[in-house]
Amino acid sequence: MKLGFIGTGALTSAIVTGLKSAADNSVSVLLSPRNQEIAASLALLYPDVRVAADNQAVLDSCDTIMLAVRPQIARDVLAGLQFRRDHYVVSLIATLSREEIAALIAPVEQVTKALPMPMIAHRQGATIICPPDRRMAALFGRLGKVIEVEDPSAFDALSVVTATFASYFKYLDTIHGWLKEHGVADARAHDYIITVYKALANAPETTPDAGFMDLAQDYATRGGINEQVLRELTTGNVFDAFAESLDGVHRRISAGAAPRTSPRS
Repeated sequence: MKLGFIGTGALTSAIVTGLKSAADNSVSVLLSPRNQEIAASLALLYPDVRVAADNQAVLDSCDTIMLAVRPQIARDVLAGLQFRRDHYVVSLIATLSREEIAALIAPVEQVTKALPMPMIAHRQGATIICPPDRRMAALFGRLGKVIEVEDPSAFDALSVVTATFASYFKYLDTIHGWLKEHGVADARAHDYIITVYKALANAPETTPDAGFMDLAQDYATRGGINEQVLRELTTGNVFDAFAESLDGVHRRISAGAAPRTSPRS
């Protein structure tokens, strides 16, 4: 496989780093020069990672192409490129549908959507793929868990989960800040939070038959402090507001990912 990237940002960097840290790291990589700093850094780290002169050179030299450009500029970037029918294209652009991507990169016959996570740089996390694709499942399987879905609407819904990462870290930062205000040393507070939440993240796997609310109830001892915080956040409509934010992200993704119709249709 000769793997090329159109777009060289954080996600491209994570994929390349993950692939090159795997046991089988023989995939040769050609990068778009768009982000020169990231591209040059990866090429310096790995001998079989090179930087192309331009995006068209990536297409001319590779059989498998990953589209990793920002949604805002994707149409402009792709419209100026010449794809081959035999290119194997994987779109990492969450807000453009597979059908719209296919129209932009005609005459390509094989188009798959995938949404890997930045943590695949450490071969952790999961990548969702639509439709199921044995070749891409094998590739991303080197980097973590792969979840293949048939239904594009399920892909869009799963994509919404990725909008919660920053809020998760803000949640932890709020706890961290509170501890420091109450006299706990920065490093000690940080270490304790990491240790506790790493253990909590494992709870659904160690008790696979328990739902998330089952686990919440297990920790919310009647009359206890967990029950108090859960009750107060629920009463304050924090979780309702969170669900509304998820709805808003879903509308944004679904609207962007829906196939566009001709004005005449």
